[in-house]
Amino acid sequence: MQYHKPILLVEDDNIDAMTVKRALKDLGATNDLVHLNNGEEAIEYLKDENNKKPCIILLDLNMPKMNGVEFLNIIKADEQLKQIPVIVLTTSRKQCDILDTFELSVAGYLVKPVDYEEFVKAISTIKRYWILSELPDKRMGVRDANFRANFVG
Repeated sequence: MQYHKPILLVEDDNIDAMTVKRALKDLGATNDLVHLNNGEEAIEYLKDENNKKPCIILLDLNMPKMNGVEFLNIIKADEQLKQIPVIVLTTSRKQCDILDTFELSVAGYLVKPVDYEEFVKAISTIKRYWILSELPDKRMGVRDANFRANFVG
């Protein structure tokens, strides 16, 4: 069996989490989806050596305990975590949120569509972008073929 890296979803709204899960399934995702409710839980997950590192993190901004920007500040300062691609998937259209997250090296910023079909298109856009993107593999200096072969089919 091929090694599949999980997709990490950091999202406190269960309805939005179910929508992401459904959209990934509809697009043929083969990755496990790890859903955590806030930044604190996500940091604990990422720092636990027993957990597989995700191929991508889908991050909400407005969450209890530790919000998305606080989460980004921590992982982008960590040598082991900073290269994991993060896509912000949020309801916020505030320019300060967009600016703050791009200053913390997010790979993208998408406002969650209300309509399910539009939501699937947004997730599909993430898929297409990452299939075409070159990603470093720190061990070999080449792109991660597992990511491309396994992220959303």
